[in-house]
Amino acid sequence: MSELDTGKDCPRCRRSLPRRAFAGNRAALDGLQAYCRECSAEYYRQRQEAQGKTVRVKIPVPRGHKRCPQCGVTKSHSQWERNRTSADGWASYCRSCRAERNRVSYFKRKYGLTPAELDELITDQHGVCCICLAAPAEHVDHCHETGRVRGVLCFSCNAALGQFKDRPDVIRRAAAYVEGNAWKPTLVAPGVYQLPS
Repeated sequence: MSELDTGKDCPRCRRSLPRRAFAGNRAALDGLQAYCRECSAEYYRQRQEAQGKTVRVKIPVPRGHKRCPQCGVTKSHSQWERNRTSADGWASYCRSCRAERNRVSYFKRKYGLTPAELDELITDQHGVCCICLAAPAEHVDHCHETGRVRGVLCFSCNAALGQFKDRPDVIRRAAAYVEGNAWKPTLVAPGVYQLPS
């Protein structure tokens, strides 16, 4: 019988195992690692623990599933995003954990806010928008010049401030207009208007 049929002996556990029980190694004459996969994993764990490092315990996962390291739940591949660069072709975290990680990262990167600080801002406002005092506070508002966070607004109020380009004079005129004080500016020179008193 050839070596392909008989398998290979592991010098660590002293068992004769089929070739698929050994990881590949192109540098070896037979193209396989010296130790079987189990012994290699145990040897690696012992070396890491000797250096004071901890090794994650391998949890068996059924075919077509993957375990999320953040939530610790084994989920089917339908709950993961594809990633061509990873070894198994799937993202590192499940969709829900990845969305939460991206959300936390976005607020930290863009506004310098941690989830606790954001929750504190919303709690200080009693969970409602600072402007309309009716809708739930969901969108962080900040000064576009300084980057300073001003508060948490509803979508409509935050979009309105953006449309008014954060200009207080325009917002005041809009308020006067809504209150019924309509006015028409007078063109004095090209691009220069005189406002009524």
